[in-house]
Amino acid sequence: MAVAFVLLLLFVLNEADGSRIVGGREAAPHSRPYMASLQVRGRQRCGGVLVRQDFVLTAAHCQIPIPYTVVLGADDLSGNEPTKQQFSALRSIPHPRYDGHRNDIMLLKLNRSAQLTDAVQLIPLKRGRVSTSSKCITAGWGDIGDNRTLAARLQEVNVTTLSQRTCRSRWGSVPITRTMLCGVGGAVFQGFCSGDSGGPLVCDGAAAGIVSFSGQRCGDPRTPDVYTRVSSFTDWITRVLNSN
Repeated sequence: MAVAFVLLLLFVLNEADGSRIVGGREAAPHSRPYMASLQVRGRQRCGGVLVRQDFVLTAAHCQIPIPYTVVLGADDLSGNEPTKQQFSALRSIPHPRYDGHRNDIMLLKLNRSAQLTDAVQLIPLKRGRVSTSSKCITAGWGDIGDNRTLAARLQEVNVTTLSQRTCRSRWGSVPITRTMLCGVGGAVFQGFCSGDSGGPLVCDGAAAGIVSFSGQRCGDPRTPDVYTRVSSFTDWITRVLNSN
């Protein structure tokens, strides 16, 4: 069974008007003040979260050879909101053992520190265990599921976490490791999609996962959405932050 990284279909997108994430809803404006939009030439490419005033956490498969423009404090990417703050990514620091599938996590060093406001805030990292059947939320400005249309306004969708056993049985030959979290929406075809890569799985107000990969069809519960488990990498994150 093929693994489809949710970033890949972005290259064929031609439109960016407001609509829903796959099966989700528009987030209340600025209700997710930790969200970051990673952009190339003004277009959404990946998501991320602000974990220090000068660092964004995202997925390693979002790494590209040119610097990202990082937008914080946004709700509508198509508008010129006064709450927006814009930065350049000085450095991309992927996990040293990222292999295209495992350890899919990366830190971006910003060119300056963000100003914390009502619309721009840090998110804490989930350090404890995420229980099976936890009720969480993922958010992003990615594809709504038709492989053509990116959301302008931030979207969010409810996610229920699955056990490792259930996730492994559904994915079959694709290795699901202990450093991964799996989740499904509340109905068929609810979940993340292209352009949501690197965004958060938020459980109990903390970043528990980072959007990593899904199946060939977004939100298909037969191939549950897979997130990098943040608690498996808190020591690495701390070391990178302390050395920068």
